[in-house]
Amino acid sequence: MEKKYDFLVIGSGLGGLSFALKVAEHGSVCLITKSQLEETNTRYAQGGIAAVIYEPDSYEKHVKDTLVAGDHICNEDVVKMVVKEAPAQIQDLIQWGTKFDKSSSGKYDLAREGGHSEHRILHHKDNTGEEIQRALSQKVRSHPHIDLLENHFAVDLITQHHMGKLVKRHMNDIDCYGAYVLNISSGEVIRILSKTTLLASGGAGNLYSTTTNPPIATGDGVAMVYRAKGIIENMEFVQFHPTSLYNPGESPSFLITEAMRGYGGILKNQLGEDFMSKYDERGSLAPRDIVARAIDNEMKLHGHDFVYLDVTHLEEEALKKHFPNITEKCLSIGIDIARDMIPVVPAAHYICGGIKVDMDGQTGIRRLYAVGEVSSTGLHGANRLASNSLIEAMVFADRAAKHAVSQLGDLANAERIPDWDDSGTTHPEEMILITQNLKEVKQIMSNYVGIVRSDLRLERAVVRLEIIYRETEELYKKSSVSLRICQLRNLINVGYLVIKMAQARKESLGLHYNLDYPKSMDIS
Repeated sequence: MEKKYDFLVIGSGLGGLSFALKVAEHGSVCLITKSQLEETNTRYAQGGIAAVIYEPDSYEKHVKDTLVAGDHICNEDVVKMVVKEAPAQIQDLIQWGTKFDKSSSGKYDLAREGGHSEHRILHHKDNTGEEIQRALSQKVRSHPHIDLLENHFAVDLITQHHMGKLVKRHMNDIDCYGAYVLNISSGEVIRILSKTTLLASGGAGNLYSTTTNPPIATGDGVAMVYRAKGIIENMEFVQFHPTSLYNPGESPSFLITEAMRGYGGILKNQLGEDFMSKYDERGSLAPRDIVARAIDNEMKLHGHDFVYLDVTHLEEEALKKHFPNITEKCLSIGIDIARDMIPVVPAAHYICGGIKVDMDGQTGIRRLYAVGEVSSTGLHGANRLASNSLIEAMVFADRAAKHAVSQLGDLANAERIPDWDDSGTTHPEEMILITQNLKEVKQIMSNYVGIVRSDLRLERAVVRLEIIYRETEELYKKSSVSLRICQLRNLINVGYLVIKMAQARKESLGLHYNLDYPKSMDIS
């Protein structure tokens, strides 16, 4: 089965939805998502979206904060571009129906988070991402030029590698013609051909045993581009959110937004000590990489499984009004945040690297764009500044849409694309192999490639992962294509990239902290 469109969008978070809405005014769009439209990483973003709105904030301050958080390896031109274009994109969100909180004066109630020198975080209570997702999903579902395919999974990009003799003639010039897509319900793999393809497939938090990401975050976009010989960079910079709710057995981990520390919350160890002052003069408002390492060190130092976030000193009514979802979640496990400290632990949260793109979201593969967490734009550098991710996705989706529309008249859909070869015959009982290999991947990454690393840990990780890779590739060749085997394969590809790029980084920088190259904190 084959379908043809002007634009194919893979992923339904903020980047994918905003791109789809903008290009749909100029051509036909197919948007695929492997779950429901609303099940995305965007939906789980609690804190908010950063933009310069009011004085005394300024573009210069936002740029500086981003560069400092990124350990000064950000692309400064990209940082300036995103910061300056952010306010206009906020207006697009508002026009599409997103409602941000306002104060009694009628002005936007801006929050402040770790690493920010000013209040510049627009939010909707403590479920900003869910509000953005609601507004844009509603627009997409009702748009006459967007075909929505839920429960459809992109197995691989279609490039010259699938077109026989053309491979030899154009080996150095790769184009993307669409994707092979699995209908999860029927098991059929269809060809969706497009003049332009956008990858907005999100992150890879499920590389780790503890993550704030939903189960869908399995690194699919990065893995597909890696297999298509595209350029991947900076995968060693894995951001662990310092504060997820410590609730053993729950997956994904419930996020305790950084905005709660911006509101006045204080991190304390189980001895009741405000420990952050030992690690950074900014205390609990230090950037995430510093806070996560400090918490990791305190837990190891005292042999504890978690630390606390204390908000009991804050005014109860305002606190609970500001953070209603966190209040409700904590109450469900017997914690009253106005009287009890909240047990928290770091969790894998965000990949700062990804598919290398230019300032229009173009990848090294022609006709293929990437935006959001799947991409590496140069904005985040070695560590993402809180609440910069949603605005990055929005700005790059806008630029990618404009560029893609400008090229549309010169492009045509490809012909002679072969059917997907799915001759595997794996029996259902062999699915236990997938489950066990996935479990081992998570253990390898969590134990050896986590918040703190070493050369020995990384070497051990790559040796063990290579064994699982060979086993899984052999199983993949014999198997009928399925969501589970494809996601496992993608996670192994992405895990390998994280490890190899961590090995190549012979320094401690930002989110990559290696005991053999100590920088600022002598921790283990």
